[in-house]
Amino acid sequence: MRSPDHQQQKLFFYFSLESRVPQDHPLRPIKKMVDEALKALDCEFSKLYSPIGRPSIPPERLLKALLLQILYSIRSERALIEHLDFNILFRWFVGLPLDEAVWNHSTFSKNRDRLIDSAIALSFLDQVVRQAEEAGLLSKEHFTVDGTLLEAWASLKSFRPKDDPPPSVNNAVSGTTGRNPEVDFHGEKRSNKTHISKTDPEALLAKKGKGKEAKLCFTGHVLMENRSGLVVNATVSPATGSCEWQTALEMLDNAHLRKPRVTIGADKGYDCRAFVEGCRKRGVTPHVAQRAKGSAIDGRITRHEGYYVSQRTRKRVEEIFGWLKTVGTLRKLRYRGLLRVEWIFTFAAAAYNLIRMRNLVFT
Repeated sequence: MRSPDHQQQKLFFYFSLESRVPQDHPLRPIKKMVDEALKALDCEFSKLYSPIGRPSIPPERLLKALLLQILYSIRSERALIEHLDFNILFRWFVGLPLDEAVWNHSTFSKNRDRLIDSAIALSFLDQVVRQAEEAGLLSKEHFTVDGTLLEAWASLKSFRPKDDPPPSVNNAVSGTTGRNPEVDFHGEKRSNKTHISKTDPEALLAKKGKGKEAKLCFTGHVLMENRSGLVVNATVSPATGSCEWQTALEMLDNAHLRKPRVTIGADKGYDCRAFVEGCRKRGVTPHVAQRAKGSAIDGRITRHEGYYVSQRTRKRVEEIFGWLKTVGTLRKLRYRGLLRVEWIFTFAAAAYNLIRMRNLVFT
């Protein structure tokens, strides 16, 4: 029998958000790990807020909402707020009841800035790594380090000579003015020594390799353990020529690697004498890919089978960068300034760990 299509809705509905989310939904184990990590950060949250004044958006809900933005590749915070308004799954994950009004996107952004100006992202990553260690997922002996270019939120038109007037006055094509005038850069030599971006002064001109186009970039670095492919440390630095191996040594110091026979895998970009000697001073064996000429790696390292195992395993770090740039929407940054870029990069690395841990533990 055909059921009638009643247009009049009921006045009251009685159901919980928990009942609307399937028990086998992939967000359930992630929410469990996130709640445990945020509970451990309660003291750090208290230091960021005044004990008096108007109540703000709970920082736990802020971080959960930002985590959803990364997991579901939502490009803008305005779109994220729209999803929170009508998506029952998002409300359940954040902890927002159905009868509670969603926040204004500008209010959300202002409260988010308080967290970005702190070290909460690194603390959150540390708590996620701690859970992975308790689950027996981490290797304490074998690691991989690598870096990737992150395209800055700045146009090449903003990369102008230092103390130079705007292009509309100096280099603008005749007849074009306004906020985005046409600029002719042909024949002009540009470098980081003589030019600076007026939009993001900390972004530097860099390119991936020979024959590639140069872009304004930062460099993101990760330290990966080799057993499960999880990120144990992440940071961002200016895109200089030697930033990869210099930052790698700093990450090794911050990791407090005291276990004997620790190895670190890396590509040919790290095959320089300064990095190899720096690793040996720290008691770390550098399993670095050899250059064709002038390699700092000799037979003392390559004669061992573990060297070739590290070379095979280190390629998994590209999976991390691929996920961060595609799903994590970091191919083109949405933040300006080194500190903010580092914050979102570190937080996205923690999101990648959560996905990886869910697949390893709960499936």
